[in-house]
Amino acid sequence: MAGSEAAWQAAQAGIPVVIHEMRPQVETFAHRTGNLAEMVCSNSFRSDDSEQNAVGLLHWEMRAAGGLIMQTADRHRLPAGGALAVDRDPFSEEVTATLRAHPLVTVEEGEISELPAEGHWIIATGPLTSGALAEAIRAETGAESLAFFDAIAPIVYADSIDMDTAWMQSRYDKGETEEEQKAYLNCPMTKDQYEAFIDALLAADKTEFHEGETAGYFDGCLPIEVMAERGRETLRHGPMKPVGLTNAHKPDEKAWAVVQLRRDNKLGTLYNIVGFQTKMKYGAQTEVFRMIPGLENASFARLGGIHRNTFLNSPTLLDGEMRLRSRPNIRFAGQITGVEGYVESAAMGLLAGRLAVAEITGKTLPPVPAETAMGALVTHITGGAEAKTFQPMNVNFGLFPPVEGLKGGRRGRKDRYKAYTDRAKSLWTDWLQSTVTGAEASPAE
Repeated sequence: MAGSEAAWQAAQAGIPVVIHEMRPQVETFAHRTGNLAEMVCSNSFRSDDSEQNAVGLLHWEMRAAGGLIMQTADRHRLPAGGALAVDRDPFSEEVTATLRAHPLVTVEEGEISELPAEGHWIIATGPLTSGALAEAIRAETGAESLAFFDAIAPIVYADSIDMDTAWMQSRYDKGETEEEQKAYLNCPMTKDQYEAFIDALLAADKTEFHEGETAGYFDGCLPIEVMAERGRETLRHGPMKPVGLTNAHKPDEKAWAVVQLRRDNKLGTLYNIVGFQTKMKYGAQTEVFRMIPGLENASFARLGGIHRNTFLNSPTLLDGEMRLRSRPNIRFAGQITGVEGYVESAAMGLLAGRLAVAEITGKTLPPVPAETAMGALVTHITGGAEAKTFQPMNVNFGLFPPVEGLKGGRRGRKDRYKAYTDRAKSLWTDWLQSTVTGAEASPAE
């Protein structure tokens, strides 16, 4: 998705492009064809509502930018209510045919196994980067900067947490500043609540590993249900241990267990549940996690999971234009940058293609407004996320700077989301116009 969109954006701007595609010469366990933009999981691009949904807004922004992926998806749309679902094989076949037919695009089959030293490159290898190229990336960036699995804990919108139950405190009040001493959000459990939670966790539906995935990964990051299976007290002595914490609402009551949440972005709008990576199915996760006191009405920016997925620690490795800091002739785009989903991946390809064109033609583009869906995503992966806890993320309104003066919580959500999307559409339209006219562009130094 990302590579196809990046190539299209560059070629449409008059830049010759070579696409290097290793399939079908080098296969993966998930792909069936050698087509570009093959959909290997769902056939859905999710919600197409551009007024109340962040991914729908991203659809709108990509259409406004002449995106190939969205144009082709619209032509192969299937009935799916408010979602955009596509007929996957004709979709990928048309993307492939369109790019191969473009006079400025060449498709070369074969694997790239080293990081190129010269030229302008975009690496958009998705979640299944080949072993040789992954090793080259790891050698360049460091072993700790390239992950091969998501180990995702659920992420909760901060304004959906009941702060009459939860409180802010780091274990043993650690930290030199008040901000550090209150870095964690704590949800207490009684013994009965903990036992009921464990029962629900053990009984919940779980997903199985796909071919090519491995449970060996769990040696370093066990799912909470696997920990619970090893003994009912395991979680209480692990991520849910209650020591070093005093309930600010009931200081005389000692919690039997405590679930901690940690801030997940600089805006403070998102919190992840610490140590709660899981293979529970999504519906089960929502039910089980809302048993946690303080999270009864929680809204989730994303649910947990463990999957095979090659991705960079982008906040530490990429600059604001998605270039590898140590090798600025190389940009990364798509799922390998730490975005999740077809649309998000294609969106980062669209942006990488446009940024590459600007650099090649000696122009400096204005920053993408962080208030747009595109800008919220690129800001998140290039510095807005906490590097220590960085995990792949779908676009969601928790990544957007808040609109001042609007009511928080679930009741004010409709007006708040409409304000987000109205603001984003205006700013994205202005940004596109400035990049086309060059009104805000200046020669590169």
